[in-house]
Formats: sequence, C-alpha cells, structure tokens
Amino acid sequence: MTELILYPMKEIRIIIQGEHIDYVTDLLDSIEAGGYTIISNISGKGEHGYHSAHPMFNEMDSLQMVMTVIPEEKVESVLAGLNPIFHRYMGIMLVSDVSVSRPEHFAGKPKNKS
Repeated sequence: MTELILYPMKEIRIIIQGEHIDYVTDLLDSIEAGGYTIISNISGKGEHGYHSAHPMFNEMDSLQMVMTVIPEEKVESVLAGLNPIFHRYMGIMLVSDVSVSRPEHFAGKPKNKS
C-alpha cells in the first residue's frame, strides 16, 4: 500500500460584495490558481454590522465568499491584486495553512511553451 503524503499550501477565503466577484475570480485565474469555490449569499456580523444572506435586488447586493488553495508563493500576488478593492470597498481576506495530498490539483496548469 502506498503511503499518503501531505504537502503544505495556503487556503485563502475572500469575503466581498457580490459586485466584485468577477474581479476576484479574474485575479485568481490570472495567478493560475488551480480552482476556487464560490459561496453566495452569506450572512454574518462584522465591523459594518449585520449582513443578511437575502439579496435585496440581486446577488450583486449580497456578500460572497471565494475560497481557493494555492502555493505560498502565490499569496503575495493575491494580496497585491485585492489591495485596490479593500482600500475602497468592504471585504476581508483570511489565509490559513493547509495540507493537501495532491498538490498538482492546486498549483494551476503549467503554461504552454510555444
């Protein structure tokens, strides 16, 4: 039986207003994250008070969470990309240490060599 090996990675959770979801997913695509999960219409209480999961008019009005797992060397690029959003709008980014068994699923696809 082959022993399972774990590899260190970083899990990022980004909570933003729905109107910025395309910006965040474009950023993750540009750094070649292996993938991400979007959770829509989240509720919670924070610095700006309580936020309901029910959008008033559409999902652009609600809070969304984008989760991804990436190698540590890509975290700074995500921070730099989110800086303009977080300086102007509500949002947070949480970074945690995680371990994965198949790192090739999280490192993104290698670039095609022409």
